[in-house]
Amino acid sequence: MGEVTGFADIPPTTLADVLSRAQVMDIGIRPLWTPVPRVAGPAFTVRCPPGDNLMLHTAIYRAAPGSVIVVESGDVDFALAGGNVCAVAHRRGIAGFVLDGVARDLAEIREMGFPVFARGVIPIPGTKAAVEPLNTRVRCGGVEVAPGDIVVADEEGVVVVPGARADEVRDAAARKLAKEAAESLDDWEAAHRARIGKILAEGGFPD
Repeated sequence: MGEVTGFADIPPTTLADVLSRAQVMDIGIRPLWTPVPRVAGPAFTVRCPPGDNLMLHTAIYRAAPGSVIVVESGDVDFALAGGNVCAVAHRRGIAGFVLDGVARDLAEIREMGFPVFARGVIPIPGTKAAVEPLNTRVRCGGVEVAPGDIVVADEEGVVVVPGARADEVRDAAARKLAKEAAESLDDWEAAHRARIGKILAEGGFPD
């Protein structure tokens, strides 16, 4: 697994440019409050069946500080977590939650500043009965996530960097950011206008 260092400085938009579409979670996974700080850390993965949140409530005590807890959930009818669960996770140094499901106690979560990316909020809590393994491959927001993959999330969305490619992806993203920083808007506009013009000309669009 590659090192996590440096990913907090890389926007999901840049990572999306250097990765395939398959690594970007769908539009339904959004920050529950804004402005949310960027989250970057290794995935600690959880699977919760419909209506049950036992394993997320377990994961907050098992995940290492700096981890992003990523949850595959079976529904959006019952909350996976609320204010106290988020408060304990926050106190234990968990970087944030990425939930393919919903949460509750939004005001509390927002007030404590704990980053939660999810499909929404609902006041109904889930039950706690289904025992599932932790840190196995899950699917969240349409993306396959393995334990230790690097999750980077902010208001632009959530991107998952495969752990085995972390160094390669970080270096490619850093090069792209450096190139963009060295380019003025005038330079970008000139190159962009020429590229669009070429595509239109090739498509027979009148000048």
